[in-house]
Amino acid sequence: MNFQDIFKQYEDELKQVERELLNIFKSEAALIPTIGAYIVNSGGKRIRPLFLLLSADLVGYKEYKRVIMAAVIEALHTASLLHDDVVDEAELRRGKASANKIWGNQVTVLLGDYLYAKALHISVTQESFPIMEALSMATSQMAEGEILQLMKAGDPTITFEEYIKIITGKTAGLIRTACRIAGILAELPDDKLQALTEFGNNIGIAFQMVDDILDYVADETKLGKKLGTDLREGKITLPLIELIRKAHEKEEIISIIKSDNFSEERLSKILEYLKQYGCIESSMEIVRQFIEKAKKALYIFPDTDERKLLFKLADYITSRNK
Repeated sequence: MNFQDIFKQYEDELKQVERELLNIFKSEAALIPTIGAYIVNSGGKRIRPLFLLLSADLVGYKEYKRVIMAAVIEALHTASLLHDDVVDEAELRRGKASANKIWGNQVTVLLGDYLYAKALHISVTQESFPIMEALSMATSQMAEGEILQLMKAGDPTITFEEYIKIITGKTAGLIRTACRIAGILAELPDDKLQALTEFGNNIGIAFQMVDDILDYVADETKLGKKLGTDLREGKITLPLIELIRKAHEKEEIISIIKSDNFSEERLSKILEYLKQYGCIESSMEIVRQFIEKAKKALYIFPDTDERKLLFKLADYITSRNK
């Protein structure tokens, strides 16, 4: 069974998630649902909601609250993407014009703020302090991760530990929270709740690492943006950290990273060095280590079909091409 098979199995419920997501965009300010429809219809794999739904099945929680909370998770993710695109001055998102490109930065930032507030308000209506705590922690960590990334922009001295801290906040936090909320809804005992949380955290780290790797190797038409976008924006991610660690031409590489006059020629040089030193392969090996840590966390649960599906979804991360 591959990702498409898993997605197909949850297709109907993910459509319910999308309907709830559109409800979150409902407002008397007509521009909000207009942009909301544009964003929702732009696609996206709904990975975070899927992890929540799969985790809920693993622990036997079937009530509709799981759909509502999956939509809340996706709303928070969408809000973070809106803010990211403004910060990065992005023009594309999933191969289409980004919201800030069409409606401007002011509207896009305010819409992101609206989504954060609306999503957290819905979480309050669930009358669960642990859920509110998990979501508020995830949102603060996302902002912290982005700020840490900005602080380290263009800094070739960034350590692997600092990189992990950044992606734990900006990406892993929300996937971790999706899995944790499933456990909270099912009222799991602490050991199993912690195991599900650890699974989500390691999966989230691996997921962002693959995103960062794809920035240097993916088909641009599938990636929806130019290769090397992270480098152009001064983001020092796993492949570059591996390159700086391995390469004999450190001074030249650091000079390219710190250059204000970035060119396609310089990107080609970095791509050449990444290939020469096997940095994509070594980066993927690190990804696989986090995937294995994630799977190991789930051994506390019975070997059911649901656990196998989560393992399959984890394996999908290493085979993504966009």
